[in-house]
Amino acid sequence: MVDRDVLMKPEAKREFVRRMFDGIAGTYDLLNHVLSLGIDIVWRKKTIDKLNPGANWRILDLATGTGDLGFESAKRDTSIDVVGVDLSVPMLRKGVEKNPARSDALTFLCGDGEYLPFPRAIFDGLTIGFGIRNVANLEPALHEIFRVLKPGGRAAILEFSRPRTPFFRGIYNFYFKCVLPRIGRVISRDPSAYHYLYESVMRFPEGPEFCRRLEEAGFSQVQEFRLTFGIATIYTAHKD
Repeated sequence: MVDRDVLMKPEAKREFVRRMFDGIAGTYDLLNHVLSLGIDIVWRKKTIDKLNPGANWRILDLATGTGDLGFESAKRDTSIDVVGVDLSVPMLRKGVEKNPARSDALTFLCGDGEYLPFPRAIFDGLTIGFGIRNVANLEPALHEIFRVLKPGGRAAILEFSRPRTPFFRGIYNFYFKCVLPRIGRVISRDPSAYHYLYESVMRFPEGPEFCRRLEEAGFSQVQEFRLTFGIATIYTAHKD
């Protein structure tokens, strides 16, 4: 089980998340596809559809992991330049190893979403897939996202959410709390990683509350698009 105090202390959470992803890097992609029955691939495509990147865009894929969302952006146009940033070096290495033929499409860089190593206003678009709930401090991360986007830039954030219909919410909670950690433990050998997933999703300020946080960070035209009975949500936001 995950010590809930870890989720309440930013420095402890940052270190826990980094070590956790370092440990499951080798099985991360397999688990994503198995545990979501492959629908995570569809969700990522829809996220880039919502971003709707243009030619010659420079895109930051934050919490890139092994690069799936970043590679999806790069597919849209050969002129698109993608930089993938993540705390976990083993995850980044897996991203390089799994698609060396397309290594020129996505540059991997180790970094923290709260302290991005980029000057102001250099990206046309920004994506995050299942990573915003993992940052140690949400507000500073959202302000960093706003800072590095150009005026007129867009962000598309894919994250787990909680179904609003009682029937689906009951199924969802049972699967996330009881079934998913057991499967994750067998495949990844990490008993805490998928307990953390449940705890972090339950604590994340999803839906209208997250939209409000985006607006407080300076974004406009904030929208949410719920997917698959509300299991996941795409949030889009503009920097005017």
